[in-house]
Amino acid sequence: MLLGGGGYAEHVVAPVALTLPVPDGLSSAEAAALPEALATVWSNLREADARAGETILVRGGSGGIGSIAVPLARLLGLRVVATAGGPQRVARVAALGADVVLDHRADDLADQVLAATDGRGVDVVLDVLGAGGLEDNVRVLATGGRLVVIGLQKGRRGTLDLGALMARRGRVIATTLRSRDPADKARIMAEVRERVWPFVLDGRLRPVLHATLPLDDARRAHELLESGEVFGKLVLLP
Repeated sequence: MLLGGGGYAEHVVAPVALTLPVPDGLSSAEAAALPEALATVWSNLREADARAGETILVRGGSGGIGSIAVPLARLLGLRVVATAGGPQRVARVAALGADVVLDHRADDLADQVLAATDGRGVDVVLDVLGAGGLEDNVRVLATGGRLVVIGLQKGRRGTLDLGALMARRGRVIATTLRSRDPADKARIMAEVRERVWPFVLDGRLRPVLHATLPLDDARRAHELLESGEVFGKLVLLP
C-alpha cells in the first residue's frame, strides 16, 4: 500500500485504491517491499515517457528502488545500464537483468556510460543522488534525453550547466510520490495493477529482500541503510 507517512506502526489504514493484494508465492514481507517501489519506478518511467527500445541509466541499481527499476525496465523493453559499488554488487545487479552494469567506484562514470553506449548517451536517467550526480547525469544524456531526479542522497543544491542541457535538448524532471494527492496516487496504483502487476503474478518480477527486522529495531535498520551494505529492500515486521 501507499501511505502518506506513519508506516512505522503495527496497524495502518489506507484507501483500498492504494493497496495491492499479496500474490501467491510471496511472503507478506516480500509483498510489502513491492507497492511503493513499483509505484515509484512506474510513475517515473511514465513521467520520462520512457519507451521500449530506449536506453535507461539506473543510478544505484542495488538499492531498494534500483533493484526493482532494473528488472522492470527490462520487462518493458528498455536497454538498461545500471551502476553499483564494487565487483560483487555489480555482479548481483547484472543478475537482475541489466544489460550493462558499471562500477561507480572505478573510473569516471560518465566516460563509462558513454563508452557503453558508443558515445551516444542514454535516453533516460533515473537518479537518486540529486546534486551529487547532476553534472555526470547531464553529460551522459543523449539528444532529447530526460533526467528524472527521485532522490537527494548526495545533496539538494547543485550547479546545472544549462548550455550542456540545451545542446542535448534535454529535460530535467523532479518528482516525489508521498506528497501526491490520493486521487493521483490511486491513478498510479491502477496503472501498476494493469501494466506491472501481471509481471509479479507470473513470477517474472520479484522483490529483492535484503533482510527483515522487528519494528523495535527500526534504528538498526536505518544504520544498515546508512552503512551502504543493504542490497534491495529492508522490511520492518510488527
